[in-house]
Amino acid sequence: MELGTLGIKDIQEGLQKKTFSATELAEASFSAIREKDPKIHAFLEVTENLALEQAAAVDKKVANKEKLGALAGVPSALKDAILVKGVRATAGSRMLENYTAPYDATVVEKLKGADALLVGKTNMDEFGMGASTENSAFGVTRNPLDEERVPGGSSGGSAASVAAGEAVIALGEDTGGSIRLPASFCGLVGLKPTYGAVSRNGIIALASSLDQVGPFARTVEDCEIVFDVIRGKDPLDATSVDAQVQDPNFKIQNLRIGVPKEYFGEGLDPVVGDVIKNTLKKLEDAGAKLVEVSIPHVQYALAAYYIINTSEASANLARYDGIRYGFSKAGNTLLETYLESRGEAFGTEVKRRIMLGTYALSAGYYDAYYIKAQKVRTLLKQDFEKAFEEVDVIAGPVSPFLPFKIGEKMQDPLAMYLVDIYTVSANLTALPSLSVPAGKAENLPVGLQLMAPAFQENLLFKAGSVVEALK
Repeated sequence: MELGTLGIKDIQEGLQKKTFSATELAEASFSAIREKDPKIHAFLEVTENLALEQAAAVDKKVANKEKLGALAGVPSALKDAILVKGVRATAGSRMLENYTAPYDATVVEKLKGADALLVGKTNMDEFGMGASTENSAFGVTRNPLDEERVPGGSSGGSAASVAAGEAVIALGEDTGGSIRLPASFCGLVGLKPTYGAVSRNGIIALASSLDQVGPFARTVEDCEIVFDVIRGKDPLDATSVDAQVQDPNFKIQNLRIGVPKEYFGEGLDPVVGDVIKNTLKKLEDAGAKLVEVSIPHVQYALAAYYIINTSEASANLARYDGIRYGFSKAGNTLLETYLESRGEAFGTEVKRRIMLGTYALSAGYYDAYYIKAQKVRTLLKQDFEKAFEEVDVIAGPVSPFLPFKIGEKMQDPLAMYLVDIYTVSANLTALPSLSVPAGKAENLPVGLQLMAPAFQENLLFKAGSVVEALK
């Protein structure tokens, strides 16, 4: 059985018709993992016993003609920053190498409640700090479409697992592009929901005001089904919102697509720009109206993002002190224990961001850096609000360049940070954003990014479906 050819509805139909069983679906996933993962390294942990127990429960429901959950029998992978009770959760770091989650994240409870099969935990950049999944303490993940290239990051393992046909859907977590970038690089659909649309309870935090959990899938339809399962207010996450889902009266002929002039200037690889422009032209030919808009403060978004990201990371990662939990290396004094534990267990990028964030929050620099970055965030939010007065969605590239080769940018942190130049604005402004395959350049996938006003994910799915149909 080839999982790469099955969508969620295909699986539901096959189970009902008894074409295959949930146990056979689980076995197909494990077979693909055994065959492909030694090269790709998408998974850090395979939860075979858990998935087979869940599959047996689904098969029992089918036999008893009970109602099946929305994700019944669907092999599902989870980024290793998402807690699954009784399973290791490393966040890609030596610091948490032996940490076992004591409870399920809310999104995991929802997946289990929908009868999904949880097949394993996927590789990621350490604590979500990276755009290539090269910063994991447990090795690099390769792009299944070209094994010499990165799958994007930080949720690269989740994207690679779906692109390789090891799982049908996966969850990632997006702080500045960590779902959309791997989706673009691996030719998938990926959603960064509105901040608050999905609970963050049980997610290992990087930057609490930016992080958001979302799905990877091969189709827009599957992405929407998963989002509908995991969204909603959670009493365990005070930032979550019970937003009313708006089902837009959608016609492509009525769609106004904003095209920011700032997204097509210096820094954009011409071959990527050509694919995006070609897709926008096809949308226009299909009846959509293209409107040039301006996001004047977007030029400051990346700088503001990295100040806020590193500041919040330095605060969140203070809990890993070698005392309470995680890796510990005893020193002669308490301070030595802190220094030895953090110095040995944290990777280079994590140390870099902790130092940058601590500096930005320190006395004498707090106003100059952190407060100024928050002011830019407000201005950027106002820019998007103004743009959405004229248009329904905003479109542009996900990445300024094609998937790059493993090792190509590792020695230049600033070059790596530039990968996020088009994606961080959605996190700073809390807006939903969808990456959908737009075509290929040099035989590598290019993703189109669509953004919408807050809690209008359904509009993104409708517009994304049109893009999908244009291929």
